[in-house]
Amino acid sequence: MGRISDTDRTHNEEAIRAAMDRLLRGELPPGGRCDLKTLAAEAGVTRTGFYPKKDRDGTVREGPYQHLGDEFVRRLAALRQAGEMPDPRDAQIERLKAQNAELRDRVADRDETIEALIAFKKLALSRLAAQHDEIMHLRSPQPTPELPPPGKLTAIPGTRTAVIGTCS
Repeated sequence: MGRISDTDRTHNEEAIRAAMDRLLRGELPPGGRCDLKTLAAEAGVTRTGFYPKKDRDGTVREGPYQHLGDEFVRRLAALRQAGEMPDPRDAQIERLKAQNAELRDRVADRDETIEALIAFKKLALSRLAAQHDEIMHLRSPQPTPELPPPGKLTAIPGTRTAVIGTCS
């Protein structure tokens, strides 16, 4: 491709600056992003103009619009550092990343709580089982050792059948 004239270059630079301002204000075309590819498409220039060129002899020279591409990247970084996101998808990605991190923390906390509750349940069940065994042991008839025949025993009267009076 041949070289462009100075007027065409000036016209292209003006178009790039106008497109740069629109993109950085958040006026993105449908399906576009806030990047060099969309900048080139909006300005009507080829994207390769934003990157360095290599001559046939191996020397590297600056692309015709590389200084504007660098300016765009700097301004975009400054906006992001200031907390502004001209691309709503980038803002959504950041919001979803933060939400994902919060949910991971909540899941980790819940996992710890569940593990603690499972350990408590296991301990409580083992204690209940031990208490049940002790109660059953105490209720079971114990084999009594052979007692010597009693000497003097007093008989305990049986239950009363007659009501003597009320307690009130």
